[in-house]
Amino acid sequence: MPENEIDALIERLKTNNAQADIKLVRRAFNVANQLHDTQKRKSGEGFIHHPLGVADILVEMGLDSTTIAAALLHDVVEDTDMTLEKIQEEFGSEVTNLINGVTKLGRIEFKSHAEEQAENLRKMIIAMAKDIRVILIKLADRLHNMRTLCYLSQEKQKEKASETLEIYAPLAHRLGIFQLKWELEDLAFFTLEPKKYGQLQKMMAESREDRENFLDKIVEQIMEEIEKLGIEVQISGRTKHFYSIYQKMIVRGKQLSEIYDLSAVRIIVENVRDCYAVLGVAHSLWRPLPGRFKDYVAMPKFNMYQALHTTVIGPTGKPVEIQIRTASMHRTAEYGIAAHWRYKEGGGKTDDEDRQFSWLRQMIEWQTETKDPREFMESLKIDLFEDEVFIFTPKGDVISLRAGSTPLYFAYAIHTEVGHHCVGAKVNNQIVPLEYQIKLGDIVEIMTSKSSSGPSKDWLSIAKTSRARSKIRQWFSKESRHDAQQSGRDMLNKALVKQGVNVASLDLNEVLSQVAKEMNFSKQETLFSSVGAGKIVVGPIATKVMKILNRPSETLELTVSDRTMPAPDVDRGADTGVRVKGIDDLLIRLAHCCHPVPGDPIIGFVTRGRGLSVHRADCSNAESLGAYPDRILEVFWAQKQSTSFQVEIEVEALDRTKLLSDISTVLSDAGVNILTATVSTKKDRIAVFRFIFEIGNLSNLKHILISIKRINAVFDAYRVLPQQPNKTAT
Repeated sequence: MPENEIDALIERLKTNNAQADIKLVRRAFNVANQLHDTQKRKSGEGFIHHPLGVADILVEMGLDSTTIAAALLHDVVEDTDMTLEKIQEEFGSEVTNLINGVTKLGRIEFKSHAEEQAENLRKMIIAMAKDIRVILIKLADRLHNMRTLCYLSQEKQKEKASETLEIYAPLAHRLGIFQLKWELEDLAFFTLEPKKYGQLQKMMAESREDRENFLDKIVEQIMEEIEKLGIEVQISGRTKHFYSIYQKMIVRGKQLSEIYDLSAVRIIVENVRDCYAVLGVAHSLWRPLPGRFKDYVAMPKFNMYQALHTTVIGPTGKPVEIQIRTASMHRTAEYGIAAHWRYKEGGGKTDDEDRQFSWLRQMIEWQTETKDPREFMESLKIDLFEDEVFIFTPKGDVISLRAGSTPLYFAYAIHTEVGHHCVGAKVNNQIVPLEYQIKLGDIVEIMTSKSSSGPSKDWLSIAKTSRARSKIRQWFSKESRHDAQQSGRDMLNKALVKQGVNVASLDLNEVLSQVAKEMNFSKQETLFSSVGAGKIVVGPIATKVMKILNRPSETLELTVSDRTMPAPDVDRGADTGVRVKGIDDLLIRLAHCCHPVPGDPIIGFVTRGRGLSVHRADCSNAESLGAYPDRILEVFWAQKQSTSFQVEIEVEALDRTKLLSDISTVLSDAGVNILTATVSTKKDRIAVFRFIFEIGNLSNLKHILISIKRINAVFDAYRVLPQQPNKTAT
């Protein structure tokens, strides 16, 4: 009965915390029990048993009554008609925020399950920034679901188990909650690989007696020596969990009998001094295995884990691992963040505990910088799985970095500006390349220069970590916006000078702000950026400025261009492939402001003395041409035509050997006739290729651009319009 379960749970809660708010927990249970009254789980039992199970896990971890109340109510918003507003009224903001943090985004439509999963995870991470108990509830929720996974379909079981191994078990590891980590891993392993799990279980059972006898001898001998020193200890032997053993067998490629650290002896003492004393006893009894001693007391792991680890050759010649820790260290090892970040009634985490989890703040910062939720989730997976390496600063401070880190990553970990102005690095007082892989114990010094021009695009491959790459991409994005803004301003000034405007003597800020507003831009700087980036042409803007200044514009066709282009050939409609509805034998030319090709929607504009000019329907000049409706003619592409059209494309790539050859091969295979090709390379090894070639229709161009983008080292490939030197839509 649920009533019996809540009574037992409350008794355990009172045992762990005499100050617990029992009335709050009881009230939360009553509300949850009433709301879930008619709901059943897949197993057939009442749904209320799930929140009770989650709450029981959290009580065992020593969490406070507020967390227990939120655990009991954590599914009511998602699965009943209860709202967060009602919970706020009855239970207050603290419980409400915890429930909101673990509630899925159920009212939003997503394009895919992957996107939904990523966005829900992002929401949970954001909630962690405010209250770490959100993730503790979520981990307990996942553990209880994994314990009852057998009632779901095989497909759902494998999906949940994979997600557990990829996200939740590594997250428990990052938070130092070993008790949850090992059970999540073993349950997921059992679901995904039931045969291998069964075989391993059988092999472990067969060797169990020998292992226990071996550990008993170790415990007996070391206990006898420790008692001589008068040190009080607790000694126990333990066997590593199945998934950990399976991973060792896979990674090392060994049989079970060849893995010597299946078991370990755990020794718990009163203080740090006794840790090192017991270590001395162990090394005096048995010969330590070289390279297998780790001092996590002096240098704790990223998740605050502390202990002394040593492997010795035991009495029968077999290696055995010995772990030595204090009782406080043991609580941290078992419950991690729940032990250090424990919320007592009316209290919170201390500043010291907050500093120990700086990596969590970095995770929060990273999620705010990453717009794509799927990119964030992939980056989080990488971050959770990575091991760590300890290094030293020149001042002797110990820093924990991810295994495989480079000096460049270290620079960005210190501060973004340190990374941007990094010009080199020294490791152990020797200059090393920025792609050098930092090793345990290295002394790393970052060299910076205020005159540095900023990061290089080569750094994107050196940085390796998502956070550092994000910082580098942000820098280039900012620089690109600044350059585009300046370029757009210069282009507009040049166009206005051609109209006779003395730009230097006029304050055009108010005029330009008005024009920007008319064109739906928030400010004139955004307008300049769009011009500079080639998203809009400068002609219509200059015309609007002239109208506001009450000066007639000389531009009728609005084909202002700052680039020198060859004069277009004057062709008849039959040669251009364009027909005019109801009219034959009309002089037709394709406008150079938008360079239409077959397949583009088009309009015709009657010019003065130069026949009909054909523009793309989405040409930026179309708005101004619309001021002369009597000169607009309906035109269309001939259904059958064999005319070739000139098209210009630009390709951006990281320079390498045979790159031009590879691009030319793609164009040649597409059967186009290359007229001109130019290449320029910047100091950061970014190569820009410009090709002008003849093509039959737009569909062929799209296929060509897709093929070029697939070439190794190519960043982008796009069609260029004569007035738009940057990217345009194809």
